[in-house]
Amino acid sequence: MLLSLFRRVVALYFRDVEVVGDTPLPSTRASIFGANHFNGLIDPILVLTNAPCPIAPLAKATLWKIPVLASLLDAVGAVPVHRRKDDPDKPADANDAMFARVAGYLAGGGNVLIFPEGISHAQPSVVRLRSGAGRMLARAHADGARELTYQAVGLEFEARDVFRSRALVVYGPVRHVEAHACEGDELARAITGQLTEDLSELVVEGVSWDERLLFARVTELFTNRAGDRSMKATNEIGRQVEAARKALGPRGEATYRSIAGEVGAYYRALEEAGLADHDVETAGAPPRTRKRTRATLALALPLAIPGVLLWWLPYQAPRFVAARLAKGERDVVSTYKLATGLVAMPLWAIGLVTAAFLVWPWPWAFGASLVVIASPFAALMWLDWLERPRSKRGASLREGVTGLRARRSSLMATLEQARETLAVGA
Repeated sequence: MLLSLFRRVVALYFRDVEVVGDTPLPSTRASIFGANHFNGLIDPILVLTNAPCPIAPLAKATLWKIPVLASLLDAVGAVPVHRRKDDPDKPADANDAMFARVAGYLAGGGNVLIFPEGISHAQPSVVRLRSGAGRMLARAHADGARELTYQAVGLEFEARDVFRSRALVVYGPVRHVEAHACEGDELARAITGQLTEDLSELVVEGVSWDERLLFARVTELFTNRAGDRSMKATNEIGRQVEAARKALGPRGEATYRSIAGEVGAYYRALEEAGLADHDVETAGAPPRTRKRTRATLALALPLAIPGVLLWWLPYQAPRFVAARLAKGERDVVSTYKLATGLVAMPLWAIGLVTAAFLVWPWPWAFGASLVVIASPFAALMWLDWLERPRSKRGASLREGVTGLRARRSSLMATLEQARETLAVGA
């Protein structure tokens, strides 16, 4: 029941969640799922609500100090982990009970979600994985458990700290513990190494944020040309761009800097013109909107208007709270937004419904209550439609696009030439 509730919450918070890769079967048992950790409490919620099979998450023990959150963690069967950074004086065997519990859970056919980086962070790449997942599986195997498996889970976000963004959950290949011909600490190291390799293959990484931004821009250029802006396509092309950067290596540094300079110049020109790459690629063609979509939006408009008026204040509350509590730490912004929304929205709805019954007789109050409940969903529908990628039109656009299209064509030719060079040298 709790997961069903959070599935609805995730559906509201994210505009779209794509799940791809070697998705586990509902019958999957005795497996550890190791995910990257870019977005605070959003990450476990995203995995748990989109997994076909039941999974119990591991969470830092300090979260159990928060009364309401502690109850939620217990409800989903979360296992507390005592981290040294939270308690520098903890004894060396403080996690022995946790390792034994997880090993027993795996032996009994349970699945576990772990974030092997150990921390939620805002780095441009996956940080060094810790050996916890490997040690848990090695312990379970030593205790006699068999047919144990593990999978890397990559999480990508269109904009990790923005409401109604998009997210991607991509599963890596299923790995079998018994495929490693070793035991004990050696087995734990082998699993950690394989998990590190798999996770790095699933997400787009950069040495620095400047490099990560360059990858994102080159990816956008190719996805716009292909006409496929899905998170799956963005992730796949982004990983190809990252692989190309690695293939260039130190000898290709001059080529890399030349491409970075050309891409940067093109995007500065876009910014000066007040355009997006999508506008240049489509040359101002009108956006395609299905008749069914237009009809649905028209029907929703009478509810969307009161939705904006009634819900503007609580809609701003999560942003206000997150800006003050996150203190610049991007990996926890969405966590604060979601937590604030889970409190503010229901309380606001209760307040509006109560006010309706205090002010009007029950037939009118009942109708007003229906508007209160339904109107924010209609407003979100319009918000999604207004914020979708779409082309601009007009004479001023045509004038601005002429030079940019030539620059874009030259840039794409440079990128294609670099790709062909790498293919020949491979």
